Amino acid sequence: MTIHDLEPDRANLHGTFSRDYAPVLTIRSGDTVRFRTLDGGWGLEPGLPGVRKRVPKEGPRDHGHALCGPVAIVGAEPGMTLEIRINEIRPGGWGWSGAGGFAHPVLEWLDLAKGEELHMNWLLNGHTMVGTSDRGHRVALRPFMGVMGMPSAENTVHTSFIPRPQGGNLDCKELVAGSTLYLPIAVSGGLFSVGDGHAVQGDGEVGVPALECPMDLVDLTFRVRDEMRLTLPRAKTASAWITFGFHEDLNEARMIALSAMLDLMGELYGYDRREALALASLVVDLRITQIVNGIQGVHAVLPHGSIR
Repeated sequence: MTIHDLEPDRANLHGTFSRDYAPVLTIRSGDTVRFRTLDGGWGLEPGLPGVRKRVPKEGPRDHGHALCGPVAIVGAEPGMTLEIRINEIRPGGWGWSGAGGFAHPVLEWLDLAKGEELHMNWLLNGHTMVGTSDRGHRVALRPFMGVMGMPSAENTVHTSFIPRPQGGNLDCKELVAGSTLYLPIAVSGGLFSVGDGHAVQGDGEVGVPALECPMDLVDLTFRVRDEMRLTLPRAKTASAWITFGFHEDLNEARMIALSAMLDLMGELYGYDRREALALASLVVDLRITQIVNGIQGVHAVLPHGSIR
């Protein structure tokens, strides 16, 4: 196993997914990559969006979050699964959050789309894992990456804002260090990218941004799983198994996540879907992952040891 380092140099950054993007790094199954990432808005310093210093974007390819990659994995082929073990995530020293002041369905429903955006700059302490805003708020940090994903098989460019079967903007706060994400592979090499660091976020990401920040370290180990066949992302955390559902309609998203959980329970315990549903009603939680990315997200959570 080899450890690689990938910096957010201009040549390693992009804002969309495409099967046509050449990999900036090629690794083998079992290797680890230590990424450093910009904040999702391509920022180099704290400050108001549109005012602070940012890495310059280069055309439509960069229209989205600042993503580091793509990374190709030797032997990764369509139909297989990419296992991404999240070893460590270390936030940078600053971040920002905000609410209101721009057109978005959530803000419009709450009558907060007009007027000035409330913007807060934050100092982040990676040792105490506490963030302090310029207004004196203090919150515990629980860092994770908002975007981890690969391109689809279609010969087109995919936005980084909308989650898809191959991952992308999942915005799931459970994907902290110690968790493992499983993504179905759609193109040769996988072509994995990561970005959009969040120092902390609640389920739903209801204000539209989370506490957005650069990451000093995103330590990920990659393995190609030929025997695991998935059509949607799946995750295993220290406390639970997680399945995901995405759809424009939140009701549809919840049923997709639930159906995927019934499939997983069948794999884990040998249950048919009727028995799995009867038990899921007792021990599985449905949570709103995010409501702000155009496609709504729901994740189903099965705690370890809940069925004995």
